[in-house]
Amino acid sequence: MPLNPRRRSLLAAGAAGAAVLLTGCSGDDNAESQRRAERASEANRVRRQAARQSAALLGHYDATAKAHPALADQLAPLRASVARHLTAFGGRLPKDEPTTGAPEAAQDAQSALAALADTERRVAAARTKALDSAPPELARLLASVAAAGAAHAYLLTKDA
Repeated sequence: MPLNPRRRSLLAAGAAGAAVLLTGCSGDDNAESQRRAERASEANRVRRQAARQSAALLGHYDATAKAHPALADQLAPLRASVARHLTAFGGRLPKDEPTTGAPEAAQDAQSALAALADTERRVAAARTKALDSAPPELARLLASVAAAGAAHAYLLTKDA
């Protein structure tokens, strides 16, 4: 049965409209994919930064324990916690190598502990600030580790 001109026009218009709609959906999918990729990129940046902070903090613990061997037992559980934080953020623990980039520990043991506590506080504050740009799962991890850092700072200075 031959199609009349009106029916052909309607079919052509319907096909053109469907193509426009599909293209529009595709554009929305691309925009959503780009937003997802940007969020993942930001999450990876925050995670890498947190791992670097943990590595530097671990180095600070190592330098303090090396400079003040009498503090090594007191620092060991806190250092172990920082090492777990490093791995939780995807960082790698140093293999029998001295951690680089750590500041020298103060000559006085109490000053060395105070400096370590200050570093813990600064790192905890930076992690708390990073919560705004982190996705929910990473934000929970950052908040937990920031709270642990605040507890470490307290424990390092409670007897001072």
